[in-house]
Amino acid sequence: MTTDYDIVIVGGGIVGAATMYKLQLKFPGRSILLIEKEERLAAHQTGNNSGVIHSGIYYKPRSLKAVNCVNGRRELVAFAREYGIRHDVCGKLIVAVDKNELPQLQKIWDHGEANGIENCRWVGPADISEIEPYCTGIKGIHVGCTGIIDFRGATEKMCELAMALNPKSHLHLGETVIGFHREGELVRVKTQKAIYTAGKVIVCAGLQADRLARKDGIPLREQVVGFRGDYYELTEEAKHKVKNLIYPVPNPDFPFLGVHFTRMVDGSVECGPNAVFTFKREGYGKTDFNLRDSWEALTYGGTWRLFFKNMKFGVDEYRRAFSKRLFLKTLQRMVPSLTMSDIEPGRAGVRALLLGTDGDTRDDFRIEYTDHSIHVLNAPSPAATAALAIGEYIADLAIRHFKF
Repeated sequence: MTTDYDIVIVGGGIVGAATMYKLQLKFPGRSILLIEKEERLAAHQTGNNSGVIHSGIYYKPRSLKAVNCVNGRRELVAFAREYGIRHDVCGKLIVAVDKNELPQLQKIWDHGEANGIENCRWVGPADISEIEPYCTGIKGIHVGCTGIIDFRGATEKMCELAMALNPKSHLHLGETVIGFHREGELVRVKTQKAIYTAGKVIVCAGLQADRLARKDGIPLREQVVGFRGDYYELTEEAKHKVKNLIYPVPNPDFPFLGVHFTRMVDGSVECGPNAVFTFKREGYGKTDFNLRDSWEALTYGGTWRLFFKNMKFGVDEYRRAFSKRLFLKTLQRMVPSLTMSDIEPGRAGVRALLLGTDGDTRDDFRIEYTDHSIHVLNAPSPAATAALAIGEYIADLAIRHFKF
């Protein structure tokens, strides 16, 4: 079976859905197909992250992350309000517990000012206790515009709205894209079920981004490597110890924000995630294994260079992944009264990092294009927050380079 569309989008996470939504708003007459290999939208990074609406305070000024996070966050909150997506702009604390963390906390503040983050203020020990009574710290930043949201619900709504604009636009779940083939001005997108002919293709494939880019003929040197993040949950009896969101001051030498506390939209409180190398790109269990994923990652020089650069952190993260006691010890830095009986194992998520051959994590968003396609090659956190802005950015790229 062959079906024609003006645009085929591969990947049903929030970035793919937001791209479909933005393109359909700009071009309501064009038919768009969104293909997702799982049986539901937002099955991987979108549906398994910490559910935080990030402010944009951490990111290098004028970077794609900073610009798109700030703009995307404001648009996402407005979208959630308009369409009844569960969310709460509850604010968060970034807490320093040691004097050695104060220079990095100041740098975060400076980035926030440069990025135009609204509703931020410095807080001292008394303010910290007032905002989060069980939290202790010597200094912090209260970021009032940070929030929580149901990212899966937002993803589904974006797709629903896009298809409502054009009855010829569709969502196909449970289809895996296995190849692309150019035929003149058209592209044939092959799945295990069908072949679709498109004028243009946009790939927002997350953990599979590098593989699909290569299938499309992009000479990509970097490689996606997955890192699993494990969460604990506060028990019903302990949930009162965290009102909203509490974050540590991130270590600038480690490419993650650190273990934090997040009140979710369903009222639960999660603690995490850690960050450990996963032997399966889409593996959420501690012992999940895939031979191809492991072979590709462990025979890639960039993986080992990342390991060597972060050896101590990596060892600590792995120890914490298999030790509730060590995980608790990390949490107690900010909430000292927590006990072993206050936390219980929760879910896990997997993050896609586009690693350079030198072990660099390619920290900023990376989006590239050819004459017939656009590939989102790197969209780590805060991509979910920034999704609507990323979708707008991709739509603008399409207008400029596809002559829409």
